[in-house]
Amino acid sequence: MYVRQLSVTDFRSWEQADLTLAPGVSVLVGANGQGKTNLVEAVGYLATLSSHRVAGDAPLIRRGTSAATIRAVVVNEGRELTVQVEIASGKANRARVNRSPVRSPREILGIVRTVVFAPEDLALVRGDPGERRGLLDDLLVARAPRWAGARADYDKVLRQRSALLKTARHARGDASTLDVWDAHLARAGAVLVAGRLELTAALAPHVRDAYAEVAPESVPVGARYRSKVVAVDDLGVSGAAVPPVEDLEAVLLEEMRRRRSQEIERGVCLVGPHRDDLELVLGEGPAKGYASHGESWSLALALRLGGFELLRGEGSEPVLVLDDVFAELDARRRRALARTAGRAEQVLVTAAVDDDVPSDLQGARFVVDSGTVSEKRAAGRTTGGATGGPDA
Repeated sequence: MYVRQLSVTDFRSWEQADLTLAPGVSVLVGANGQGKTNLVEAVGYLATLSSHRVAGDAPLIRRGTSAATIRAVVVNEGRELTVQVEIASGKANRARVNRSPVRSPREILGIVRTVVFAPEDLALVRGDPGERRGLLDDLLVARAPRWAGARADYDKVLRQRSALLKTARHARGDASTLDVWDAHLARAGAVLVAGRLELTAALAPHVRDAYAEVAPESVPVGARYRSKVVAVDDLGVSGAAVPPVEDLEAVLLEEMRRRRSQEIERGVCLVGPHRDDLELVLGEGPAKGYASHGESWSLALALRLGGFELLRGEGSEPVLVLDDVFAELDARRRRALARTAGRAEQVLVTAAVDDDVPSDLQGARFVVDSGTVSEKRAAGRTTGGATGGPDA
């Protein structure tokens, strides 16, 4: 699949921008603060309904306006679809497919698929477990959009049970309400854990191979799912066979009962996939805290490339977005990334200067400067344009 046309209105710094794209490589070149990353961020938002740069939607709406719009024409196996999202301030977001409203923005998931590699990805190795859980959950949704509903269901139950725990310390007597929410959380959590376990088993070989290509002189790496509930890890020790959801549900429920007094005392949920981690292994030990700066970059890159190859291998050709990362990589890692990019149907690259992009990534060049974006012709002429602001 590829994005043939991208339009944004009041998104980030852009009042209006329209880009006509094609399969292959498209490079957006411009100094920092000109808005190039905002444009590829818009593509990523259509794929995940979230930004790879900020946690909430409010910063995505241009200052002084009440809503931002992202619209794209997507080509998948010869079929075109137009998908649009309106990000509203203080209101629920709205989405359309081929101009027709859909009941929930989640219904557009799967129309656009992306794998985004950005400087923020160093946190996948050095950051807290939430970064790595987010990686897994985004890949789950990219593989099968129904996982967005499973994740939303779990988050909803988690919020409700957490609120109940905060008041439980002051309540007396009947614990039946908490018993009900324990059962709901165990069921929803077991579904999510099962999905993550299966995904990790499928992803790990791709991460291992990608790391070996990026850092051939380094020790091997591995990735494995780690639950805070020992019994969950015991069920999943085989790595290949995912335990039945019913078995996972039973151990989660038993752990909640065992730790109920601690949860009530602290007023938080101590059991569930919201506390799990994707453990990254470097040689015989953990990567976090021990990997060098170069090894951390290589492993972050391997996680993204591994996800890309997993999706490609399953027939879900994603758009590969490389957001201002070549300046962070040495020559060998640039070449390895360029080789993978050459296998993608569409690659969107941002860079501060042309020299940051490997010479073998040939394709369209767009100049982003002073609130405009224009395609650069071979002779140096530019054509087309869009208007925006300088504070991107």
